[in-house]
Amino acid sequence: MASADGDGDPRGRVVVVGSLNVDSTSYVASFPEPGETIRAHGFQVALGGKGANQAVAAHVAGVPVEFIACVGDDASGAFARGTLERLGLPTGALRRVPDAPTGVAQITVADSGENTVIITGGANLALTPAVVDAARDRVAAATVALTQGELPSTTIDRLAEVATALGTRFVLNLAPPAAVAEATLAAADPLVLNEHEARAVGIGTDAPAGAALDEWRVLAASAAGVIARSVVVTLGAAGAVAADATGSWTAAAPRVTAVDTTGAGDGFTGTLAACIAEGRSLPEALGIAVAAGALAVQTRGTVDSYAARDVVLAAARIAD
Repeated sequence: MASADGDGDPRGRVVVVGSLNVDSTSYVASFPEPGETIRAHGFQVALGGKGANQAVAAHVAGVPVEFIACVGDDASGAFARGTLERLGLPTGALRRVPDAPTGVAQITVADSGENTVIITGGANLALTPAVVDAARDRVAAATVALTQGELPSTTIDRLAEVATALGTRFVLNLAPPAAVAEATLAAADPLVLNEHEARAVGIGTDAPAGAALDEWRVLAASAAGVIARSVVVTLGAAGAVAADATGSWTAAAPRVTAVDTTGAGDGFTGTLAACIAEGRSLPEALGIAVAAGALAVQTRGTVDSYAARDVVLAAARIAD
């Protein structure tokens, strides 16, 4: 395991610089066709945004987390802050932006478990490189700095520069794909992508649809040390693969009935970052993260679907 941080905790520390949204989710039998109006059979308002989701997932996984984000001076911002406090995350690094609404995600979940998402950035767009510079001490105190593609590219690039200069391990979930600098990709350890995002950065562009885990393992291995320091590719119900300079690995997902896939990828990524921060190897972290993602899809919602650390470790058959 990693050495103790400044608070004497034997686990590492994760700082998440990321987006925060309030999710408005409608549950439907099937997605509407263009121009069609349908009725929902359920509705939920909850904390969301890839940054918030991953911060909660890392926290639930058992490591200290600081979350640097921007919210509006509105009811949604108060709701988001209150939810983070309820979940036990510190909110001292949340910045209030008076002239912008809190970010919003409009989500539709079909009975198949699949989802569609429309994001309005709002206050998230105020998360500029200057915010990263102001958080330099927080990044320096962390074992892992984690961010996602929902932020402005210049902010992602700046976090990569600052984390690298400070010796903090930089983890990038390039979701959605963003036009970041090559140096930012090269610094990622790992670069976490799904199949479509992997193709967007040049990994597996010729791989057939439905390529097997082992085929993606080879593709990830070819990109590790070339596009990024290490690479993780998530493949939905099939599982995930990872590769770094020492080797490459697969982790098959257990067969489960998916109720809601919203936020499952974020649960995977936040858990992966937490495992890396506490000193676990990449293949071990991969297996634990796959277990976390499989548990998340079996429950509706995003942050409230993330299983407790002991439940995830038991599912991964790994001792604490």
